[in-house]
Amino acid sequence: MSNKPLQLGNLKLKNPFFYAPLAGCSDYPFRKMSAQYKPGIMYCEMVKMDALVRHDPHTLHILDFSIDMHPIGAQICGSKPGIAGKAAKMVEDLGFDVVDLNCGCPVDKVTKDGSGSAMLKTPDLIGEVIANMVAAVKIPVTVKIRAGWDDDNIIAAQIVKIAESAGAAAICIHGRTRQQGYRGPANWDYIKAAKEAATTIKVIGNGDVIDGPSAERIMAYTGCDAVLAARATMGQPWIVEDIIRYFSGLPVIPKTLEECRQALYQHFLYTKQYQNDLRVCVDMRRVGCWYLKKSSGTRHFRNIISKATSIDIVEDMILNFPLGELIEDEMPEEAADCCA
Repeated sequence: MSNKPLQLGNLKLKNPFFYAPLAGCSDYPFRKMSAQYKPGIMYCEMVKMDALVRHDPHTLHILDFSIDMHPIGAQICGSKPGIAGKAAKMVEDLGFDVVDLNCGCPVDKVTKDGSGSAMLKTPDLIGEVIANMVAAVKIPVTVKIRAGWDDDNIIAAQIVKIAESAGAAAICIHGRTRQQGYRGPANWDYIKAAKEAATTIKVIGNGDVIDGPSAERIMAYTGCDAVLAARATMGQPWIVEDIIRYFSGLPVIPKTLEECRQALYQHFLYTKQYQNDLRVCVDMRRVGCWYLKKSSGTRHFRNIISKATSIDIVEDMILNFPLGELIEDEMPEEAADCCA
């Protein structure tokens, strides 16, 4: 177990604690907040290879980043080896430090064309796509998978060998199956088996990493080289700082409700600078509840902010809403992520 630097291909990362690409969440303002706390690497939201290679403006917008976000990775999704290399090269040319292949997204609109976690049904195709990406770029290529399609088809260890042979620098194992979705606990035995199968490839553990103790447990139990925090980063961009303090033997500094409010306000300001007014109002309906989930007034805040029609109203709510009492929080449920 270590919070020391991690070598990923030709890239040296300051720590082995990563922030996942969360679909609908890991946007530019989210990453501006995260960048302040220096995760080993953070990822943009997943984009589709097909849309990327045809230079779709919305897709390129998703891949916006600023210099303070380095090191940063882009995650691409698709099952066509013929365009995988071109998509990866576009990512590299945009200035990303890592390009990741998504083989874990469980949602139907992604799996219906054989992409995302549907690729777990065609392991050799995963290797072919990775090989084409590796041949096209100089930056590290990584891959993100689930343990298997269902409990009867656990193939994480098999894909580790395939990805390693194809030249991937790292593989992230989510300890749940596609069939499981986000229900129930992650099974770290799958990650442990994947690490045991690895020879040169780095293995990243993912699933139920929410703080320093859980990061320590997954690394100790599985032997993984790094960990990926996903839903726990929502409204808590400082999680990597908490984890590093824990590994360093320092006390974690709890955030007061007022500090959470001020973090939400900073997130609001980043969103205001980046999005149009309507999008700011819509985004704050979900983002606000992330930061205030430890407040007994969260439900009331959600009800009110969902009706806000202007950014002035949203700003006033954030700054003046009565926070109530501190309560124990639960894992956010509204993340439509592909990597939690």
